[in-house]
Amino acid sequence: MNLRPIPSDDLEFALPPTFEDVESERRHRQERLVAALRLFGRFGFEEGVAGHITARDPEHTDHFWVNPFGMSFKHIKVSDLILVNHEGEVVHGRYKVNQAAFAIHAMVHQARPDAIAAAHSHSVHGKALSSLGELLEPLTQDACAFYEDHGLFDDYTGVVLETEEGRRIARALASYKAVILRNHGLLTVGESVDSAAWWFITMERSAQAQLLAKAAGRPVLIDHDQAKLTHGQVGYELAGWVNFQPLYQQIIRTDPDLFD
Repeated sequence: MNLRPIPSDDLEFALPPTFEDVESERRHRQERLVAALRLFGRFGFEEGVAGHITARDPEHTDHFWVNPFGMSFKHIKVSDLILVNHEGEVVHGRYKVNQAAFAIHAMVHQARPDAIAAAHSHSVHGKALSSLGELLEPLTQDACAFYEDHGLFDDYTGVVLETEEGRRIARALASYKAVILRNHGLLTVGESVDSAAWWFITMERSAQAQLLAKAAGRPVLIDHDQAKLTHGQVGYELAGWVNFQPLYQQIIRTDPDLFD
């Protein structure tokens, strides 16, 4: 057995794919979108018909792909996705769109041309943290991904059904990767479906950790300089994409029908 070090250039490292045509890129985004939805279902992020993940179409950039209204995250397939235009009209697919999904996501995608995807759901710990009207604190290494990189929409006016409310949420999101919607839940964005989904998953878990720590005692915060340093190490776009890959590998092995 050869035990000499292998040159680093000969080792594989996961990187986001590139595409030769728009059809391949569209299919890739659709598959990642459905995988993310399946994972949200597996992690218990469903609450009836609430919750949605969107992916901007690579050709018609003012349109986005989204899960249909009233369909379980755990059952959705690529063929179930619908394409919605900037007026909230379904232009591809056979199902209705969740009006809240359009009101929120259309305005987020409009305000953030860098955001390929956005994720929002009524996860338990995200809801609990949102009811406090507080931001995530730098209590853990993972939470530092959001240090000075998430906002608070400090208002609640019922179910979001109007685009003006979506615009207000987009303003609270600003240039951050995430926003806490008071008395509502979490919303994250990313330059890929992978990163947007991962930011939501790890933000939900960070919310859980913060709630547990504060219930148990007086947690010690990571100081500002170290939190900023750690944000640069774990909170950049590629880190979000890479962290999603093990979850994607799991879901496509257990749920191969998602590609149908």
